[in-house]
Amino acid sequence: MKRINREKGLPFLLTGLIVLLDQIVKAFIVKNWPRSGVMIADVFNNEFLEIYHVRNKAVAFSLGHNLPDFIRPALFIVLPLVVLGFLIWYYLKSSEFSPIQRWAVAGIAGGGIGNLIDRIFRPEGVVDFISVRFYGFLGLERWPTFNIADASVVICCILLLFTILIQPKKEIQEKNSHE
Repeated sequence: MKRINREKGLPFLLTGLIVLLDQIVKAFIVKNWPRSGVMIADVFNNEFLEIYHVRNKAVAFSLGHNLPDFIRPALFIVLPLVVLGFLIWYYLKSSEFSPIQRWAVAGIAGGGIGNLIDRIFRPEGVVDFISVRFYGFLGLERWPTFNIADASVVICCILLLFTILIQPKKEIQEKNSHE
């Protein structure tokens, strides 16, 4: 079996850190926060950040909450496992990722694994607890409640997409500078 080099392996420390932090904070919320109860409100003196304990049996923005119970495991556990498995496999096989893209992929994997653990081991659903005020932007007074794993996936996906979009420009500039 081929060994993973340090350059590709090191970002998986971020994966482990995100999973660990996500699960520790979720366990704390489950143990200490009442369901749907606000325990910390008005953190920034403007109701920007509130902590709620809610459960989500669907995916982002509660998409799929109306699906029959027998379909959810396939869509919300098996499909993400396949996607994460493919992403990690491609990451390990490919040499196309820049250093920042490797860290972004590791962050996406950490967030995905964190939520998969909830979907598998928490029958009540994924633990969400972060609520931020959105001030009416996009018609939302508050952004849908989320967790550390969700934040990691979103931030790292944006970072990965951004670097993919700017990478061709950088390569063209480097090519032109050598001519």
